Amino acid sequence: MLGLNYMAWLGLLVWVGVPLLAVLATTLLWRRSRSGLKKALALVVGFAILSAPALVSNGVKAHYDRQVRELCAKDGGVKVYETVRLSAERFNQWGQPNFNIPVTPFIKLKATDKYYLEWKITNLKLGNPKLERSHFRLIRRSDNKLLGESVSYSRGGGDLPGPWHGSSFICPEPTKHQSLESSIFIKGDKQ
Repeated sequence: MLGLNYMAWLGLLVWVGVPLLAVLATTLLWRRSRSGLKKALALVVGFAILSAPALVSNGVKAHYDRQVRELCAKDGGVKVYETVRLSAERFNQWGQPNFNIPVTPFIKLKATDKYYLEWKITNLKLGNPKLERSHFRLIRRSDNKLLGESVSYSRGGGDLPGPWHGSSFICPEPTKHQSLESSIFIKGDKQ
């Protein structure tokens, strides 16, 4: 149908249809109004119609952000099953391990890789907005032992259509919590 996807049609509705409806409703109510109070009410109706798409969008995002928080409270975060002590030179100035840990299935393992991450993304809701569950598992290659795992949930999109980048929400917040690698690899004598 005219080669437009649903987001383009939604954009036309939000940015053309809703303002036209607001102007039409305000104009009709204004012309029928005889008192100042009724004219003010006509302006309020026009503003309410213009605000409706943003209110709906924010409500949808709040709903899915609440779902993300609830899922995160159940099994989100970092779980450490075994720590690995490494010498201080194996860490950068911020205390993070300074060696690459390959992420499967995206990076092929080399013979020299002692550890690797398995990453699995589960789509909980497709579309706009979308919900995802990211699950990382850090594994020692020599004995295939699971050293720890990290689970996070995220919402992407749900905004009004437009030329801007969509919003997102992730739990637990990456900047406020220690990473899986930093939780497992700690400074100390080599084991």
